[in-house]
Amino acid sequence: MNMDNINLLITCLEIIYFILPAYIANLSGLAFGGTTPLDMGKNFLDKRQIIGNGVTWKGFIFGTISGTFVGIVQGVISGNIISGFTIGFLLSFGALLGDAAGSFIKRRLNIDRGRPAPILDQLDFIAGALILASLFVEISLTTVVIAAIITLILHLLSNIIAYLLNIKDVWY
Repeated sequence: MNMDNINLLITCLEIIYFILPAYIANLSGLAFGGTTPLDMGKNFLDKRQIIGNGVTWKGFIFGTISGTFVGIVQGVISGNIISGFTIGFLLSFGALLGDAAGSFIKRRLNIDRGRPAPILDQLDFIAGALILASLFVEISLTTVVIAAIITLILHLLSNIIAYLLNIKDVWY
């Protein structure tokens, strides 16, 4: 492995570490979800539900808390708990806002819950996370591109594994 490859690998690992609160928030939102939809079941101007039943208050709150906790742990490791808390919260809350925005867009495009919307399904949460975190820290274009690529790969792999384990009905 040459030095360029090693540097790229290190950069990828650093970006994964940075966005880890967003990943945890997104996963926790799914794991702890259920109950009351974030949009309270209300319809938008087009008579379709605003966000849909898949994005819930419980998932949003527990996802934000879980991701923020990861940020706090990262802050303890780095010696800056306040920064860890702030970035962890922004990445987590942003991830879940991004996911909700993606669901809003899918409803406007008349795509039912659980139906695929390639790229949007994979990148809505990471876009929201990075946009909100950019209010506190500078995020380079390189970070955005690498985070998007990593997220696409991880999303596809995790869905295939979940499908093979009969956790999901579809592989995507």
